Amino acid sequence: MPCPHLPEGFDATDPDLLQSRVPLPEFARLRRTAPVWWCPQPRGVTGFDDEGYWAVTRHADVKYVSTHPELYSSSENTAVIRFNEHISRDQIEAQRLIMLNMDPPEHTRVRQIVQRGFTPRAVRGLESALRDRARRIVEEARAAARGRADGGFDFVTRIAVELPLQAIAELIGIPQEDRARIFDWSNKMVAYDDPEYAITEEIGAEAAMELIGYSMNLAAARKECPAQDIVTQLVAAEGEGNLSSDEFGFFVLLLAVAGNETTRNAISHGMHALLTHPEQWELYKRERPATAAEEIVRWATPVVSFQRTATQDTELGGQKISKGDRVGLFYSSANNDPEVFEDPGAFDITRDPNPHLGFGGGGPHFCLGKSLAVQEIDLIFDAVADILPDLRLAGDPRRLRAAWLNGIKELRVSVDR
Repeated sequence: MPCPHLPEGFDATDPDLLQSRVPLPEFARLRRTAPVWWCPQPRGVTGFDDEGYWAVTRHADVKYVSTHPELYSSSENTAVIRFNEHISRDQIEAQRLIMLNMDPPEHTRVRQIVQRGFTPRAVRGLESALRDRARRIVEEARAAARGRADGGFDFVTRIAVELPLQAIAELIGIPQEDRARIFDWSNKMVAYDDPEYAITEEIGAEAAMELIGYSMNLAAARKECPAQDIVTQLVAAEGEGNLSSDEFGFFVLLLAVAGNETTRNAISHGMHALLTHPEQWELYKRERPATAAEEIVRWATPVVSFQRTATQDTELGGQKISKGDRVGLFYSSANNDPEVFEDPGAFDITRDPNPHLGFGGGGPHFCLGKSLAVQEIDLIFDAVADILPDLRLAGDPRRLRAAWLNGIKELRVSVDR
């Protein structure tokens, strides 16, 4: 195997690395010289009792692994590629209750029930409320900025965080007065790698249990007293197969991370990309191309990587993979593969076709909420373009320290007062 000439100790799941940047140059080297590359790790440092994983960096290989669950399991070691070294095996295995970490046929059963909430009709039914909410969010941000001497504010906390949270809350009928609690719990669940938040794994686990408990109570209430809402369709629909209260709790947990955090970061990265590519921002304001949201997701790739575990001895990209080996799927690399994307380093909101893997590589775990996420991105940028067309950057983004998320925790912007 050719040597990829990587920095000593390079590991694309290192949270210190991802706090500073996504390693696109190293991914490019791997795609050219070692597209399926063994990344050694000290035993136990990521929570797994092994000595590393296979890093898969080409678009075609990521897609192949994603579409062959019989060869590459999501359940065996979960889809999360790096935990804290203090996590126990029991804690890892408990996460198999989340749909993201299931394999067929159990995954198929749960997904068939859950997708009732994401039909085109259900997503269209949210559009009016979310459009109004998006405009209100941006109008409130403008008013707050005009009250400051510098006209500045943090785009992440003022704008990007709010709409994804509201979309999930609207979808499952969480009362407005409870929505701030959902946001707080979801933040704590993903922020334990960032010392700025002073959140431990224990606090993150407690937040997860609080959210699951809240959701289970909501499910129990709908089973006792059905209503005309999505929760009732998922837990109390007669004769159609239902989620148990436990399953519904873990489904909401997945939404809080996979739906809330990822879309928030796509919006934050998208705003930064538009403001650092002013010709694209002018184009967006003028034409509102329907292709913009997909390019924002490709460019951002909020989930840098997930993993699978080989269920048998197999081969991938010329490398022999042994049963039990972990395999890292690097979506950030796949979405910059020049074999698939012309000039992948260009941010082009008219890019079409755009077969990015920002919503997964196809197969059973392709993102159920894709259409909702695209709708949210379109609505928030339409609102920003209408209400804050002269928005400008007021500082570099501050990145989240995380092992598998491409997160922005602060993006300072300003407006004319």
